[in-house]
Amino acid sequence: MSGPLVILAMDTGDAEAIKRWVATGHLPTIGKVMDRGCWGVTSGPETICEYGFGLTLFSGISRGSHGYYYFRQLTPGTYDFERMRPPTREAPPFWTTLSRTDRKALVVDVPDLRPVAGVDGLQLSNWATHHGSIYEPESEPPDLVEDVRRLFGPRMKIHSDPEGTMEDSLVGLERLLERARKKGELARDLIKRDAFDVIVIFFSETDAASHFLWEYRSEVPASRDTAIERRLENGLRDVYAAVDRQMGTLFDQLPASSNVVIMSLYGFQDEYPTSNLIESFLDELGYRVPKGTGKGVRTRRISVPDPVQTARRLMPERLREAISRRLSPDAQERLLSSRLRDGTDWDRTLAFAIPSLYTSFVRVNLRGREPHGCVEPGNEYEAVLGRIEEDLEQLVDPATGVRAVRSASRATDLFGGGPPVTLPDLFVEWEPQPHFVSAVIHPRARLTQSRPSYCPSSQEKLNGFIAAHGPAIGGRGDLGEVDLLDLAPTFLTLMGLPPPETMGGCPINALLQTL
Repeated sequence: MSGPLVILAMDTGDAEAIKRWVATGHLPTIGKVMDRGCWGVTSGPETICEYGFGLTLFSGISRGSHGYYYFRQLTPGTYDFERMRPPTREAPPFWTTLSRTDRKALVVDVPDLRPVAGVDGLQLSNWATHHGSIYEPESEPPDLVEDVRRLFGPRMKIHSDPEGTMEDSLVGLERLLERARKKGELARDLIKRDAFDVIVIFFSETDAASHFLWEYRSEVPASRDTAIERRLENGLRDVYAAVDRQMGTLFDQLPASSNVVIMSLYGFQDEYPTSNLIESFLDELGYRVPKGTGKGVRTRRISVPDPVQTARRLMPERLREAISRRLSPDAQERLLSSRLRDGTDWDRTLAFAIPSLYTSFVRVNLRGREPHGCVEPGNEYEAVLGRIEEDLEQLVDPATGVRAVRSASRATDLFGGGPPVTLPDLFVEWEPQPHFVSAVIHPRARLTQSRPSYCPSSQEKLNGFIAAHGPAIGGRGDLGEVDLLDLAPTFLTLMGLPPPETMGGCPINALLQTL
């Protein structure tokens, strides 16, 4: 049997940037893996939205089964929203299978995942992460968290601020470089503690760095007149290089028989929020009927205006947002739920949106699934989705003259089965733009959105990077696109373990092929 499976990963690792910086010699560790093995980009139906990437990738279980797609989801059987944590129990990571063996796992800071009881080894989550930083660190065994705090200090929370100054970005850059060094130090210490059969170490610094430093990168033409601007110009590359160096020091501790995978969850791109465009689309084209209006395609009764909802509509949006930001997360979800639940004429509403920042989520008001569903399953359900898709295809960004929507994908086409219980019926990907899209044009309406208070100019791209080499990895060169759902079965195959039937993908033969 070959040596351990070692997965060294980044939250964000843009494939094009990685290849460019490998070619210039700034990422020698990743370059060594690519030279000796194979590489590709992740893709497939599971990459339809950002949240849940880690959950699906490491469990091998489809979104169609675990049902997680966003931190805010609709509570089944209601019109209420709730903040959701990735359901690790419903989609356990592939190293859970080690609980039936004498093998050991070392797992550090994998996004979306919490420690799994019953697996021998060491597991640590949320010690130095970006997206998971709202949660407290956890570990298996439980006392590992305190041991890490004692040896390496408290967790370093690093958040990017779209409204931050250049000086803020410089401070963020230096803190990220320091945290990458500390993550490497932690990983080296943990690796020395035992002989592990699988090692999974995540570096999240490249994710926060992308948000901090994307607009300053050297690829953006600009005059750089100050020392700070010149320092930030290559700041993003420097964070990637810092992570690459830490990966290189970890390689020095590994046996030559290791099967090594370097990967990322996401790329990165110019993109502004589209959070209110889908709501404007559904309201203006009559798919959702606000209570007290005469819009809509069905008329069953005349509604009396709700004074609370009227007051909300009259209040300036930025004031509503300012008030909302001061509320607790749970209170914010209750407010959003109330706006949808109590502000909608459900007898005449065909579809509604789950509020989100980028990818839009559309849910049909389906009879038998929603509390006041009015769309019949079967032909009427299909017809409503078809009409929404046709209307989305007609949306144009007036600033560019091109289509505003990149894709509209049905859950039934992506994941099979009938109308989903948990997932949206339709995932809408807007065309990423380097400008804020305040309006889009439909032949029957002009749809608008005001600039939200949280308005970053860049966002994760829904394709990651993977490179691999080792005794059990025969693939060489560019593999092209690699299905996200196939990675967990491939990891188990590299360990000589059969993938369980619950996994939806298959081992990647092009990666595993013998020479």
